This record gives sequence, structure tokens and C-alpha cells, in this order.
Amino acid sequence: MPEWPGGPCPACGEDTPARVVHCRNCRTLLNTDLEEDSVEIPQFIPMQELDCKAEMSPRGMYLFCPHCQQELRINNKYIGETVSCKHCEGNFVVDLASPKTVLNGYYGDCPHCSKELRIGMKYTNIEVACKFCSGKLKLIP
Repeated sequence: MPEWPGGPCPACGEDTPARVVHCRNCRTLLNTDLEEDSVEIPQFIPMQELDCKAEMSPRGMYLFCPHCQQELRINNKYIGETVSCKHCEGNFVVDLASPKTVLNGYYGDCPHCSKELRIGMKYTNIEVACKFCSGKLKLIP
């Protein structure tokens, strides 16, 4: 018999897919053309763990309204657009280069666990850990 056709294992009855050498349950040799010593099992070598980090781009920012100084959460798609403050209803243009714009932080999704994070300005371009999954990340605005 050239290869295992699939079906129940003759030793334990476990359903075993086609073209395997050993039963996944009882490790019985399924191909009768092979001998037990002709199948070489490779040595287990653990993979090296790397100290890696992911770069994260923010989805938006927290900034203060230039009229009432209340904090607002603004999505990046509104940069360069005129927005209205939900507190005082004052209109202003979201211009990050303007001296009137005072950023208070960013928000975005952790690249490891996909939970939303609020990241303060002091953590910009610094390697930090996610408070939910401890995954390492770096905020690149």
C-alpha cells in the first residue's frame, strides 16, 4: 500500500485523514510499506522569542476646543475640515499646525489585541506596552 487512504485507524478507530504516516491519536504506523525505524522524527527545537514591537498609527486625537477649552475627540478624517464643538457649538478648523490647536492625546486600536487605547502626548514615538495585552507598540502620529 503506497500511502494511507484515510479512514479509521486500525488500532484505535480514530478517524485519520489521508496521506499521514502515523495516527494522531495512538501514533500507530499507518503505511505498511514503511518500517518503524525508516520514519525519522525530527528533533524538537523551540523557536527563539523575539522582543518585537508594532508601530501604531492613531485613528484620531483628543484636542481642546479653542472657544470653550473643553476636550473633544476628533477622528483623523476631519483634519483640515470645519467642525462644531459639541459643548459650545463653536465652529473651528482642525488644523494641527495652528498655534491655537492644543492636542491632549491620541486614540487608536492596539495592533496586538485590537482594543482601543488612549495614548497621552508624552508617549508619542516611545515604545510602550498595551494596558490590556501587554503587547509592545510605538505610536507614530
